[in-house]
Amino acid sequence: MARHFATLTTPHVADACLRLGLPVRCAPAGLRPVLPGTRLAGRVLPVRHTGSVDVFLEAFETAAPGDVLVIDNGGRTDEACAGDLAVLEARAAGVAGVVIWGLHRDTADIRAIGLPVISLGAVPTGPQRLDPSPADALESAEVGEWTVGRSDLVLADDDGVLFVPDADAARLLDTAAGIRDTERAQADRIRAGVTLREQVAFRRYLERRRENPSLTFREHLRTVGGEIEV
Repeated sequence: MARHFATLTTPHVADACLRLGLPVRCAPAGLRPVLPGTRLAGRVLPVRHTGSVDVFLEAFETAAPGDVLVIDNGGRTDEACAGDLAVLEARAAGVAGVVIWGLHRDTADIRAIGLPVISLGAVPTGPQRLDPSPADALESAEVGEWTVGRSDLVLADDDGVLFVPDADAARLLDTAAGIRDTERAQADRIRAGVTLREQVAFRRYLERRRENPSLTFREHLRTVGGEIEV
């Protein structure tokens, strides 16, 4: 799956979700990689953080190679819930990367480690609390409006973080690859002098819309083979 995603982007996969009628489960836009150019793909290893690092260590006990630690810290911006030691331990456990619905710290050390880390940003202070741990602390994690677990995959790049069900991953990535190829061909034609308006017969669309004001651009695109999903 990671190899398949290596030639795609999260926008390709998001467009594939739309094409297949599946929810587009994007993490909030504020999540960004510590190192620009980061790419990440793997099964969700969920954990709910309540103020102590031991929950990460417990999660690593059951981690499979290539898993992605997804930390639910409630989107808090008053504390960092993971630093360089947690990231080093994640690498030692075979984890492919870390996604934090919250903040990190030890930015310079994390960059030196090189393991992909995606978070809402950094702050110097760690937790100054210890809340009761929920019974499902290792079963699911909330990231923005989405609840994810071991049956989900996480895909991430510079455009953001996307969660997809494992059961739908193969057809999503296949559809995404088709969208990618068509868009690349369209881009090549623009560079060769054929405008996008020409490629999608935009004047014909305007004429058809005058006759049928309810016609949408997406409906028109389906008749000309366009892959624009916006």
